[in-house]
Amino acid sequence: MFKLWLALATVGGMAAAVWLAWIFCRQLMPVARAIDRLGSSLGVIASWLVLLACLISAGNATIRYLFSYSSNAWLELQWYMFAGMVLLGSAYTLRVNEHVRVDLFYGVVSDRTRHWIDLVGGAVFLMPMCLVMIWFTWPWFVQSWTLNESSSNAGGLIRWPVILLLPVGFALILLQGVSEMIKRAAALRGFHQHEYAYEKPLQ
Repeated sequence: MFKLWLALATVGGMAAAVWLAWIFCRQLMPVARAIDRLGSSLGVIASWLVLLACLISAGNATIRYLFSYSSNAWLELQWYMFAGMVLLGSAYTLRVNEHVRVDLFYGVVSDRTRHWIDLVGGAVFLMPMCLVMIWFTWPWFVQSWTLNESSSNAGGLIRWPVILLLPVGFALILLQGVSEMIKRAAALRGFHQHEYAYEKPLQ
């Protein structure tokens, strides 16, 4: 019985998300623009993390070969920066329509149909996936924070900051997904011109 209620609640939540985006898309456009600004700012941070990771990697390698000295902390810092690139940059990547797609159907349909696919797909796939990942990763962060978990490697870093990136990253993707649903509904109703057109992959 519980599983039935859970399934009904999930389906109801998906339907409500599409309905709200459709009915209130014009009123919600300022919310979508605010989310987009947040995503753009985080995209800039993710871009700088790429440069910093490259500089740290080059510096670490240079010091290791010239002075025979290395530190696990610098190596783990590169991993942390890579996590930041992915989890902070994913929301911006969604905003500019650059995530990898399965183009079997998407590449041969009209823009209007693509908007419908993105709107319904956001409610049916993206939002539930993000909520599940937040649900599972937040307790992991809390446990790491409570224990002040550190790396098992000699000289390694504390773990909770990078673990925190997991629920935060998925929450940001969820927010950006809400923005994209609002914009797709607005585009379907003629209130918005989507600025990032779909680009068919080169064969």
